[in-house]
Amino acid sequence: MQRIPEEAGLTASAAVELGLDELAREGARRLLLAALEIEVADYLERNAGARDARGWAEVTRNGHGTPRKVTVGSGTLEVRAPRVEDRRVVDGERQKFSSRILPPYARRSPKVTEVLPLLYLRGLSTGDFQEALGALLGEDAAGLSATAITRLLKTWQAEYETFRRRDLRGRDYVYVWADGVHFNIRLEDDRLCTLVVIGALRDGTKEVIAVEDGYRESTESWLSVLRGLARRGMRAPRLGIADRALGFWAATREVWPEMPGETCWVHRIANVLDKLPTRLQPRAKRALHDMMYAESRAACLQEMAAFEAEYGAKYPKAVASLTADRERLLTHFAFPAEHWGHLRTTNPIESTFATVKLRQRVTKGAGSRTAGLTMAWKLITMAQQRWRKLNAPHLVAQVRMGVRYQDGVAIDSVDVTADTQTAA
Repeated sequence: MQRIPEEAGLTASAAVELGLDELAREGARRLLLAALEIEVADYLERNAGARDARGWAEVTRNGHGTPRKVTVGSGTLEVRAPRVEDRRVVDGERQKFSSRILPPYARRSPKVTEVLPLLYLRGLSTGDFQEALGALLGEDAAGLSATAITRLLKTWQAEYETFRRRDLRGRDYVYVWADGVHFNIRLEDDRLCTLVVIGALRDGTKEVIAVEDGYRESTESWLSVLRGLARRGMRAPRLGIADRALGFWAATREVWPEMPGETCWVHRIANVLDKLPTRLQPRAKRALHDMMYAESRAACLQEMAAFEAEYGAKYPKAVASLTADRERLLTHFAFPAEHWGHLRTTNPIESTFATVKLRQRVTKGAGSRTAGLTMAWKLITMAQQRWRKLNAPHLVAQVRMGVRYQDGVAIDSVDVTADTQTAA
């Protein structure tokens, strides 16, 4: 039998007696404590030179905090985090050590917290959370009682309302992605339709702009969303990306008529293939991908013409689905080639809700639209923390400044100062 290292603090016989889950939790607890000790040691080392007038160290160890339970992916752990006493005063402000691994008052890991809105959107009621997660994370899972979940939901609702009212005058979104996400959660009348808008700032960072209630992605619903954004100071983006839902495009013509649009290639390809026999779909899909990834506008149009010639006679509906509003499929050629992968699809929204969109069964009981919207907002804002910037992020600012592109290559430039004054 392989010997367990002594530094693990666990004998071979003790390891055998523990069950798999208990062993995993004990290992996670010991690893967490070790990481916290390393974090504190690093902080002390970086501030070892800080001395008071008497020559005494101003940053020292201060024992351990009181035990607290923390729920992580492997279960609920009880830990006593090491404490640091920092007596330094910088610019009149007392310095304080705060662990980035285990922040003060944290009772759940971000991953566990992210599971909560996901489960709600799949139809789990707040009263069922403790029973469902307790079986996996332990009966004493921290902060997952029905009362705690309800309290957490109220906190998120307050944060969501603040998000909906925030001032957008200081946010310059160059690109926006829009989509309607449908959830079969417990509602009193109809399933929840959530209208989501994501934007890319000048530095290439993507962030959530709006998560609002909508009715079947209608023009009126989208008008309400876009008017609200404009009223709070949002400047017209340089490009909008969405599927062919007429409601969104009709709304943009009224609110931001100067904004060009790009329809999502992924949605369009799915619609075209749906109108072809199964036996023809693999070949047709390759042809459609050739269009989607064409290196120039002319090459894309040539591929479209070939597709129309091959399928037009027998499958006119498939061809009509492809060629309808064709110009919106070609808009990305007038933007940097480095951004094409981002601009051809609404993937930032699709991928975030891939695990829940259109995959739930309707559950019994009347639910709250507000709670559903809050959970959808929380889910996407958590996902936002993992989003990466656009490729070649420096080019986003050039797009805002009005640099023109042909087949992905810049053909001129503009006065940066003039645009800066306009934005201000």
